[in-house]
Amino acid sequence: MICKGKEKSVTGLSTLCYIEKDGKYLMLHRTVKKNDVNKDKWIGVGGHFEADESPEECILREVKEETGYTLTSYRFCGIVTFVSGNGVTEYMHLFTADGFEGEPIACDEGELEWVDIDKIESLHIWEGDKIFLRLLAEKVPFFSLKLVYDGHDGLISAVLNGKEIKNKERKESEHAEKYRTDEIGK
Repeated sequence: MICKGKEKSVTGLSTLCYIEKDGKYLMLHRTVKKNDVNKDKWIGVGGHFEADESPEECILREVKEETGYTLTSYRFCGIVTFVSGNGVTEYMHLFTADGFEGEPIACDEGELEWVDIDKIESLHIWEGDKIFLRLLAEKVPFFSLKLVYDGHDGLISAVLNGKEIKNKERKESEHAEKYRTDEIGK
């Protein structure tokens, strides 16, 4: 926990991985935990850091624990800063993987399902996840994405590599669509 004067904020470190096979991502439908910020949402596989872990060690452990798979080929894609709007900020280390071995296991956090990549945006996912999933689909080099929520499901703003691409007050930034297509890989 980090304290700033009388105001308290909680900071977390986590990882998330989208494992790809045959044009599909392995998605986790979070249905088990009652007090889960991701309850009923579809997300990739991952979790929080344990003491002394690097991002790579954390994602390898989390994928093994949640899926039974051992990653053999993976890529660190970016850092996503989630500002929840209720005092919690999460720094998520985002990975993709296209190589793994092992036998799948049942996940104690929900159901695992291979989903066509082009159908993922139609699932019940966080609005901000749609942004980084597009970046992953476009194979954008390492990026930093800040997502600010309203304390619930509403995405207030998104900042990609220091440039605002969404602001709820002004809807989308005027250059957001151009930025997505022209500058996203710069």
